[in-house]
Parts: sequence; structure tokens; C-alpha cells
Amino acid sequence: MSNHSPIGKPIPIDVIEESLYEIRRKIYPRSVSGLFARWRLILVFATQLLFYGLPWISWNDRQAVLFDLIQRKFYIFGLVLWPQDVIYLTLLLILSALALFLFTAIAGRLFCGYACPQTVYTEIFMWIERKVEGDRFARIRLDGEEWPWGIHKWRLKITKHFLWLLIAFWTGFTFIGYFTPIETLGAAILHLSLGPWQTFWLCFYSFATWGNAGFMREQVCKYMCPYARFQSVMVDKDTFLVTYDKVRGEPRGSRNKSADHTTLGLGDCVDCSICVQVCPTGIDIRDGLQYMCIGCGACIDACDQVMEKVDYPKGLIRYTTERAIEEKETNQSAIRHILRPRVLIYIAFITVLTSAFLISLVTRNPLRVDVMRDRGALAREVDGVRIENIYRIQIMNASENNMNVQLKASGLSDLRILNSQGELVTEIAVGPASNLLIPVKLSTTVGAHEPGNYPIHFDVIGKEVSGSELIIRTRDEKSSFIIPR
Repeated sequence: MSNHSPIGKPIPIDVIEESLYEIRRKIYPRSVSGLFARWRLILVFATQLLFYGLPWISWNDRQAVLFDLIQRKFYIFGLVLWPQDVIYLTLLLILSALALFLFTAIAGRLFCGYACPQTVYTEIFMWIERKVEGDRFARIRLDGEEWPWGIHKWRLKITKHFLWLLIAFWTGFTFIGYFTPIETLGAAILHLSLGPWQTFWLCFYSFATWGNAGFMREQVCKYMCPYARFQSVMVDKDTFLVTYDKVRGEPRGSRNKSADHTTLGLGDCVDCSICVQVCPTGIDIRDGLQYMCIGCGACIDACDQVMEKVDYPKGLIRYTTERAIEEKETNQSAIRHILRPRVLIYIAFITVLTSAFLISLVTRNPLRVDVMRDRGALAREVDGVRIENIYRIQIMNASENNMNVQLKASGLSDLRILNSQGELVTEIAVGPASNLLIPVKLSTTVGAHEPGNYPIHFDVIGKEVSGSELIIRTRDEKSSFIIPR
């Protein structure tokens, strides 16, 4: 490829680089009010109330939601999950992905526009920015060269970043509070006794929140988020998206409010560009569907306000489908196409997996038992009377009640379960949400059976006391008993 223009003159190298790499320009979104702005505010409040509030809720004298990585226990209200319960995490991830596919097929990037953490914290940071520095044009003037750095400008910038850092710190603190008891974490910060890893993650998540929501903003959505890249394969002509009605709006152009725009050969779009000014990613929705659009609906609220001022019908920009635009259908007609094959398949998969998930949780046995043979001593004869095999039995109590566990063995005659001191094992007390690893000896009479490897069963019976109710839990674990020659 030649670095020359069609007329033979060399093209400056800076022009070539600018054509290859987009130079980022800071976006100053304009504030907007309306239906979708209210919904964004509701979702911001709801998600943050949930995120910041959950770690402070107590349940059975502990934190209600706590992912204790050190103890390898996940507490979710009355549910205690262990590493062996990773299947539930797998199901949750699959359900989340299917739900995302379903929402995208029906109404585009709803998650991105209203519930994504990047969107939510960007919205919070922009609200602070508007309160401190003013709306769009005030911020543009403040950052412009015509406003030199002085006491007033420094005061506004320092105030804004102080509030940003305060929210970022509280966000990082809350996030770590899901993995370390938040009251313990707070006390450690007050006494300056925070551990090195806690300090690292607190600084990391605080800095990430401050950087992503305060500076990177739309760059995360446009260049870092993979969802923006593959959403196009999940939408079709019947997906509801934020859409500009070109049939009604074009050709666009400015006009006098009292003029009849139809006689002027103009569409309903007055080319005010307010839809571009309110967009948090800085795109022009009139250029058609773009992967940078997060579906927040800010341009809909802005355009409806303009249409109201010029006495035109609202909905020039609206949530609708490509088919509805092409065939000039109303949204009521477009809704009939929502239950199409891909949507029904997503719903069927979600229904089946959700049912399996809930049934598994309801029928889950909190008594877990794992029997392991001692490989160091397969079998031995004791005093010429008994033959012993040694096992290690791990008993896990996944409930939050005390449990008394009885061990029995079957498969051979005269089987006895003894502890390491040679005493008969009758009942073992296992505390709530805890586990025990105990060595036991299983013995039978010499000469009662021919030499060989015999299958046996450990019958485990757990008695759980929940209030005044006695709940019986049972487990049957298979193993083997070796009688040497």
C-alpha cells in the first residue's frame, strides 16, 4: 500500500495513524429525565441497596451471605455449601448465561443499560460529577482551555475525586466483606491491622471502581466488554431495541415550529442532536443499530421531550423491532412475535434447569460421608483373635444444627467399629456447619471368613435437632474389607 494520495502527494504520517486508531474524545453526557431515566434510577438504587446491604444482615449469629474461602464454606442465609457442592455454582452460571441470552433475544442489552456494574457505577459517578461541576456545557467549559487552573477549578476537581474515591473505597470494602466477615474487616481497618491480601484486594477493587466508572466509562463497554461483540448473533428482526424510525424521521433538518414540515419535504427529526448529547457512549442512534449502544433509553427520553415541544407524536426513537419499522406495525402488533422458536427454547432450558436446581436444593442431604481406606496398612491380625482394617471417615454436617452421628457396618458377620484407642464407636457429635475426620478400625473374628476382598457398607445415621423437631439423616457408603491369607 502506498503512502501517497491519488494526486501523488505524500500523506503525513500523523494522518495515517489517526485513520488507523480512533483518538478518544471525552464524552459529556447531558442529564435527562423521563420514564427510562426513572427506571435507571430505580435499578441503581435497588442493586446498590442489595450489594451494600447484604453483608450487614445477620443469620444464626453469623453473616447471612459469606463466602468463607479460608474455611471453604459458602453461607447463603440458611444454606451452607461446601466445595463438593460446586455443581450448584455450575448450574447458577448456566442459568445466568441462558437468562442473558433470553433477555437479549427479547429486548437487547437490558442488562447493560440498567443492571451492569459498569453502567450502575458510571451512573453514580456521573451524578456526582453533575452535582459538583454542573451539567454538560458547564463541564465542557470547566475542562476547556479558556478556564485556567485556579482555586475554584481545583476545589471542584478535588471535591469530585474525593467523593469518587469515597464511594470506590466503600465499594471495595463491601466486596471484600463478602469473603471476610465485614464487621471483622471494619475493625481491622480501624485498628490498622489489615492483612496483606485484604489490603491488596481493597486497594485493587477501589482503584478499579474509581478508574472504570470515573475515567474509562464507555471505553469498557465499547472495547473491553465481550458481550458487545456477540450480541448481534442473539438479536433478530423481532428483538425490541432502541431504534430510530428512519421512515418517519428522514429527511431530517431544522425548521420553524410553526412551519409545516411536510410541505418542506422534511421528516419529524429536527436534527437537534440532543439524542447524541445524552448518550453515555456518545453514539448517534440515527445511524442505526450499533454494538456500542447499551440500550439505556436515554435518547428515547430526550427525543420524546423534543417531540412534545414541537407538537409532534412521541416515539421517533423508541423500543421497537426492525420488523415493526419495516412493516409500519405498532408495538402491540410486534409483541405477537416475541414467543418465537429461540425464545421458547431458552425458556424451556431455563425452566428445566431451574426446576432441577430447586428440587436438588430442597432434597439435599446435609449429612455427607466420605470413607477412605488407610493405604499404609491394608489388613492386620490382632492377638490371633481379630482381623482389622483401618479407615478414615470424614463426616460433614452441612446444616446449622448439632448432629449426633451413629456408625454401623454391614457385609460381614461380627463387624465392630473401634476408635484409635480400641474403644467401641457408638455415637459421634458433629457441630453445625463443621466436619470431622476420624480414624476407625473395623474388625471381625479370625477364621470366620475365607481370605479375600469383601464388599461392605458403612451405614451412617445422623440425628439433627432443629428446635423441638428431630430430623433423621442417613447415608450408605460402600467400601471393602480385606482378609489376608
